[in-house]
Amino acid sequence: MNILVLNCGSSSVKFQLIATDVELIAQNADRRLARGVIERIGGEAIITLHAEGREAQRSTAPLRDTRAAVELIIRWACSETSGIDTVKSVADVHAIGHRVVHGGERFTHSVLITDEVLRGIEDCIDLAPLHNPANIKGITAAREVFGVGLPQAAVFDTAFHQTLPDRAYLYALPYQLYRRHRIRRYGFHGTSHRYVAYRYRQLRNIARDETNVITLHLGNGCSAAAIRRGDSIDTSMGLTPLEGLVMGTRSGDLDPAIIDFIAAKEGLSAQEVETLLNKQSGLIGISGLTNDMRELLAEAREHDDRRARLAVEIFCYRVRKYIGAYLAAMNGADAIIFTGGIGENSVEVRALICDGLQWLGLELDEERNAAQREGREGIISHDNSRLAAYVIPTDEELLIARDTVRCVRGVPQRF
Repeated sequence: MNILVLNCGSSSVKFQLIATDVELIAQNADRRLARGVIERIGGEAIITLHAEGREAQRSTAPLRDTRAAVELIIRWACSETSGIDTVKSVADVHAIGHRVVHGGERFTHSVLITDEVLRGIEDCIDLAPLHNPANIKGITAAREVFGVGLPQAAVFDTAFHQTLPDRAYLYALPYQLYRRHRIRRYGFHGTSHRYVAYRYRQLRNIARDETNVITLHLGNGCSAAAIRRGDSIDTSMGLTPLEGLVMGTRSGDLDPAIIDFIAAKEGLSAQEVETLLNKQSGLIGISGLTNDMRELLAEAREHDDRRARLAVEIFCYRVRKYIGAYLAAMNGADAIIFTGGIGENSVEVRALICDGLQWLGLELDEERNAAQREGREGIISHDNSRLAAYVIPTDEELLIARDTVRCVRGVPQRF
């Protein structure tokens, strides 16, 4: 099956075209046919299209909306210039998988999209007002372009964390607020945490219920997950993606009284404070320079910039605290796993996070750590380390494609 994977934002569409099926999944023989991104939709869009084994094609074109972007993607895929030999017409796309950010408590697994499912995604808009509307636009656009008969699946960022026990997902607020408004910890990056836990099982050749790990998705957005016997039992993001680790532009954990304090001192509305916490905090807020970890490390190394160094230190310290907390919550783990743009590529950040965890039995191997970058996966701790450490590049699009196949074929999704 040729699966088109769509990740639709408010003004962007990321996509991959992946050939996979039940047999190919079992053999790890999925094939990535193409990928790309269209940005600044609504004006002169910036288009990057990349077929397997070919140079990326970059261009611009006026695109009014998400539907126009999806039409452009399929026109290109079917054209001779793309070089995709297995896609000659719209009929050669057999299903579409969508990344959907929030599924609330209703969606615990990936599902085929029906009108009822679409209404359920709409009901979660209050929980993800910046993301779910864009995801819905992507679903609607795909229906208009491909027709209602083509199967579409929704793969939810929140679904993997629906195994959290109530002691982990409930806040210490009046219980009626949970009953009325479903205010609780939902967690995000679930597709990423789920994928790297699966790859860890493959690398170790162990069963799902033997999987006891802490996964660290570290990028511009960051989250940690405690995975015991293959299930997520705690995670750092909460009702929204703002809670938890320090991120590129998000503050992570803070005293909630700070919100009113900032509002009064700075003369800001609640919405303006929320924007400050989501867009002007984290690495960029501390450093005053950038939210790019690579640039901060360079500034600290080359110019001994105090605030750049401080931003890196706070980032790593917060991750280390969560590792300690989750080891306590899990009664120990076998490994920690680094993924995401920073987790996969920053040798220095991984070393800083692991430094101080020796008392837990984590002994980092400097040579192994230095070798794991640019898409490589493997162990970065010593063979005799009681707590192992791994780098495993995430592949959320592949998991979305595989879940789409499972939904279409009616195969159980325990993954």
